[in-house]
Amino acid sequence: MKHFTFNEFDSPDLEGSGIKMDKAFLDMLDFAREIYGKPMKINSGFRTAQHNAKVGGKKESSHLKGLAADISCATSADRWDLLDSLIKAGFNRIGIGNTFVHVDCDPEKAPFVIWTY
Repeated sequence: MKHFTFNEFDSPDLEGSGIKMDKAFLDMLDFAREIYGKPMKINSGFRTAQHNAKVGGKKESSHLKGLAADISCATSADRWDLLDSLIKAGFNRIGIGNTFVHVDCDPEKAPFVIWTY
């Protein structure tokens, strides 16, 4: 990875767990970061089952598999640029929150969807 370190994806309750992230997912995200041209702050990457439950994550969360990340995003202009970059990098599962964008590449879930929180 050129733009990230594994520890950026650690579950807060398990140091070193970012290494459990899916390599293909990280390669796509690294490519999206290259397109975006600005730093991306990862709010959530890999999650242990305990941390996922603590934050109210779904039982089938892609974070549990290392196939998802929530990226901090504060302005509508940055959100536009981030979404554009993620789509150009090949992501087709995106969730949009007020302060973050969720992205995943879980092959067990429906592709070509965008949802809001």
